[in-house]
Amino acid sequence: MRPIRVCGAPTSCLYALPWLLGLLATDAVAGGILIYEAGQEGNGLANAGAAALATDPSVLMSNPAGITELAGTQISANAQVILGDLSFSRDSRNGFDGNEGGNALQWLPGSSFFVSHQLDDRSAIGFGMYGNFGLALDYDDDWAGRYFTQEAAVIGVSFQPTVAHRFTDRLSVGIGPRIVYGYYRTEMAIDNNLLGLADRPDGQLEYKDTDVGTGVNLGLLYTLDERTRIGLAYTSKVRLEFKDKPHVRNVSNPIINAALRRLDVDDLELDMNVPQTVLLSVAHDLTPQWKLLGSLGWQDWSDFGNIGVEVDSNAGGVDRTVDRHYKDTWHASVGAQYQATRQWRWNMGLGYDSSAVDDKDRTVDNPMGDTWRLATGVNYQVDEGLDVHLAYTLVWLGDMDDEQTKRRSGTTLSGTFKDSALHIIGGGATWRF
Repeated sequence: MRPIRVCGAPTSCLYALPWLLGLLATDAVAGGILIYEAGQEGNGLANAGAAALATDPSVLMSNPAGITELAGTQISANAQVILGDLSFSRDSRNGFDGNEGGNALQWLPGSSFFVSHQLDDRSAIGFGMYGNFGLALDYDDDWAGRYFTQEAAVIGVSFQPTVAHRFTDRLSVGIGPRIVYGYYRTEMAIDNNLLGLADRPDGQLEYKDTDVGTGVNLGLLYTLDERTRIGLAYTSKVRLEFKDKPHVRNVSNPIINAALRRLDVDDLELDMNVPQTVLLSVAHDLTPQWKLLGSLGWQDWSDFGNIGVEVDSNAGGVDRTVDRHYKDTWHASVGAQYQATRQWRWNMGLGYDSSAVDDKDRTVDNPMGDTWRLATGVNYQVDEGLDVHLAYTLVWLGDMDDEQTKRRSGTTLSGTFKDSALHIIGGGATWRF
């Protein structure tokens, strides 16, 4: 996504980058990872076995080929909420006034809906509507990093029709065209103090827009033997182009106003690439009660970083290539399912995602780091045609240092996001006809 950067007087520099993903309702950017949970039973597995495990129609989100394993017509409806803590603590190197911003992580509800229908012994169709990315940041208005960001939100919803076919007794293939509706909003303060000689109230810059992008999900599901399945899934990148006029209020700094005019703010386009991904999963029946699961994944975050808009009014120049130094990320997870009784199934999983940025490149508008997730959940079969499930995931980012220095003034925002974590609680039901 293209962040906006406006540098004017020596103490004036604005940065606006959405909390993506990242962290991009619930497949999000959080530490260069995707939030894989969408309320489905698999929430309790930390993404382990996601492309190989076909227990309900939500599999079309992870691997479209999986719906060939579902009998009859099945409907899954789910809901969840994301909570957590992302609090910034200043250290002795910090040069900005203001408070520490409070807990910037806003709670975010989400929901999903999936349906599959078996056409015959080999073919199936399906449809999914799910929040595929999004979280929100909201710092205190007068916090120390207000000239970098105050609020940022990215919300996305995917609509995915799906078709799948079993070409042999062992191999199924699926494809799901994906339509993504995205919403982006960011707001930050503007320093009106001209060359540090006047004490004026801050101005505000706000930018918000919506767009629709398209991509495709592809998947293969292969039955190695009667106890083992392997899934391979690919999701293409989705390009979103936000194009609107930034709304600027109470800006009295003439240097900043001149910089905004050179930026051509009547038609400012901010582009974002939701990254392409590859996921390899395995599901193995160890015993009639125990199923072992694992996944390895890759996410193309390096395609997300060489973007931006930078205006430096002191130098009188405009640069539209701000390198965020993002890098590709890797995912690994292991998990298990335990069929305790005919009605009760217990899920558990442990996952890891590498960081999309090095420590030196971390920013307060999109703080990312290595991420661990610990998940568990239960599924209860009410009767032959109805299952209900509940799951919890702890997404742990830990301590994340941040140090950002303004190029002109040399003023540094420095501190640490301590004990950063997300808590994802979800549940739902699956009906079979």
